[in-house]
Amino acid sequence: MSIKELVLELIKAMPDTASLEDIMAELYFRLKVDAGLQDLETGRSLEHDQVKQRLNKWLS
Repeated sequence: MSIKELVLELIKAMPDTASLEDIMAELYFRLKVDAGLQDLETGRSLEHDQVKQRLNKWLS
């Protein structure tokens, strides 16, 4: 399925009362989720403990 077809399906699934802002927010959310999933598949992610260590450094 092409990107255009995916976007059309996403829009069709939304209520008729959806605003342009609602549609844009849903598309942005989908873009970010897909990017995150791709990062996981390619190994560009951190373990939970690594994130905790980084946060502790920033918050100290």
